[in-house]
Amino acid sequence: MRISLRCYLRSIPQCRIVTTNTPAILSRMVNIRIIDRPPHISLFNNNQISIRFCSSSSSSSSSLPSPNDNEIKDKDIDTLVQPGQDHSTQFSDEWGDIGEEITGRKLLKEEIIPLLNKFLQRPTVRQLAAENGLKPKLLIEAFSSFRKKILDSKILDPEIHILLSDILQGKGHVDDLFPSFIKHAKTIYPHIDCLDDLKKISDLRLPPNWYPEARTINRKFYFHCGPTNSGKTYSALNRFLESKSGIYCGPLKMLAVEVFQKANNAGVACDLITGEERRFSDENQSPSAHVSCTVEMSSVNQMYEVAIIDEIQMVRDPERGWAWTRALLGIAAEEIHLCGEKAALNLIIEILSTTGEVVQINEYKRLTELNVEDNALESLENVQPGDCIVCFSKRDIYNVSLKLERMGHNVATIYGTLPPATKLLQCSKYNNPNDPCNILVATDAIGMGLNLSIRRIIFYSLIKPTFNSKNEKTLDVIPVSQALQIAGRAGRYNTQYHQGYVTTYKPEDLPILKEVLASPIEDIEAAGLHPTLDQIEMFSFLLPNASLTNLLDIFVSLCQLNPYYFMCNIESIKFLAGILEHISLPLRARYVFCCAPVDNKSNFVCAMFLKYARQYSNNQPMTANWLCQTLKFPFRRPINMAELDHLLSVYDCLDLYLWLSYRFPDVFFDQESVRDIQRKLDEIILDGVLNITKLLRASGGGGGEHHKGQRMYNPQARFKQINMLLSNNDNSSTSNNNNNNTLNYKISSKIHHH
Repeated sequence: MRISLRCYLRSIPQCRIVTTNTPAILSRMVNIRIIDRPPHISLFNNNQISIRFCSSSSSSSSSLPSPNDNEIKDKDIDTLVQPGQDHSTQFSDEWGDIGEEITGRKLLKEEIIPLLNKFLQRPTVRQLAAENGLKPKLLIEAFSSFRKKILDSKILDPEIHILLSDILQGKGHVDDLFPSFIKHAKTIYPHIDCLDDLKKISDLRLPPNWYPEARTINRKFYFHCGPTNSGKTYSALNRFLESKSGIYCGPLKMLAVEVFQKANNAGVACDLITGEERRFSDENQSPSAHVSCTVEMSSVNQMYEVAIIDEIQMVRDPERGWAWTRALLGIAAEEIHLCGEKAALNLIIEILSTTGEVVQINEYKRLTELNVEDNALESLENVQPGDCIVCFSKRDIYNVSLKLERMGHNVATIYGTLPPATKLLQCSKYNNPNDPCNILVATDAIGMGLNLSIRRIIFYSLIKPTFNSKNEKTLDVIPVSQALQIAGRAGRYNTQYHQGYVTTYKPEDLPILKEVLASPIEDIEAAGLHPTLDQIEMFSFLLPNASLTNLLDIFVSLCQLNPYYFMCNIESIKFLAGILEHISLPLRARYVFCCAPVDNKSNFVCAMFLKYARQYSNNQPMTANWLCQTLKFPFRRPINMAELDHLLSVYDCLDLYLWLSYRFPDVFFDQESVRDIQRKLDEIILDGVLNITKLLRASGGGGGEHHKGQRMYNPQARFKQINMLLSNNDNSSTSNNNNNNTLNYKISSKIHHH
């Protein structure tokens, strides 16, 4: 198996080299990215250097920025800025050639070309260009544009005509062209004049200063750290319920809903705020003093007595880490309780020292014992009640579920793309001791947000296939933090399984798992940041010809960070910006659309995203009737896995509508009707999941992913596919209702096998 190493000489951890007795220069080379590696490879055997493996994927716990972001960061801004148009006055034939009338002579290309070439070769011109911010490469490009403008103009600007005429007659010097040239260069490359302003806007070295409300109060922090099932969040929640006002910030909608329900059941009026939903405790829709929300929706303008930021180690998340950093620095509360891994502690202390705030540490131990078994499962015939088999791909989920069902087991299935209600019902079915279902097959979606009574965790594999920012498939050993979090789900306090067990399916994986679980979690060294809408708008004001994708690339290239922070991966935003490139939208609306939760691996969801944007651009309201016609409602129950996968994509499209409805309520205004449609769809999806083995048999025994090798990232090809799908969907809307479902599922099948 090929091993690729990429070294980064920056203080952002990926796979850290732990050094002893090594030269100082080598000890600074702390970051190595390993792709497609065997899980137990030994690179050095002299006890001088040892390698601790961590995942390099975007879903890993690392805080390393994406390769694309590093490549952009290393690029010169001149290579990123796209030349604009010179909109200076165009002279038409109707006015006559004013320059020729003044000078009394017509200029010929044959005499202009040598003069322009001589201008470029002048050392004085090159020196003046450098003083005005034109590096050699940009000078050549600007000169080519200037030369083309002169030679292609039927009637020259009179000022340039007179200059050229004087130079040709010996009355002027070729250097006299420089003012006209630099004016043209700064018109097509506006960043030349405003580079200092752009650098000031993208200076991210002092993020605490972005939150003046939080800086006006003396916040006291409590860090509750400990492993899974240690009760660390329980203490913080008790303080939340006792307070006069409070905010809970969770990583998942399901956790926010759980706290929302727990608070209201305890008699504490609490509201719910997620990207797609708002629920008020008060019947009159008046805000309560307590709110439970997903971390991205946390308010940094409201004052609270108590705040909880759950799973604080997510500050290292390559895509969402910025939301935890924002909450940490920006929430204005007298008490802030941080819950999560101890690996985040040192970074949190360092960051809060810059604001003059201190942290009280409360450390917790696991409430139940966790044992690593000495034997692997080896065969599905050895499963026992209370087992949970963790797979890292849908294909494995489907295959394992089908085999267990053929053995006579009643199986619950949970994976990431299922709707929250379906996941909760599958949990309830598995947890119920009176239900015949006592085996769970799941992905790492069980790592957080679900209350499960699991006796034993079985890792079907330790290799987790992921796609990096270029959509290349990489195979990574599950990182220590994720392994501990998933394994920690075994054994739950106050349940029938007071002891937890963990093992692997394959015997060869068991020693690796033992080593991983015995390894300490690396300290987190940097927290994520993200460009704000205001910053991008200021960039756009200074670079009016730049596209959103171009603005983001330039921002990443120029931004300055201190060692406590890294720039989050913005590839998903750039991908969506590319889809919307040719749709007329104000920058603010375009940026909001591109921050929407879109599964960019689903062509169907991307096509609906594009359709939403087109409707918004045309100021055409999107009613529930329009949505039903577009999505082919009512939906029929799926008869195979392709149809179930398509219904999951439709559910995502409804979620996307609800998310947009809170940002653009004038156009996406039919919230309640869309929720009704979503609830009906949820019931159909649940029915499909409950009968998933039947769907698998109808699909030929397989399902899920069909990716082999590497899938290369080709945005232009994806955009073409999405537009073709959108065109097909538009044409299909004229068909009669009897053919709607059939056509839709044919499209779904094409997506599924893409």
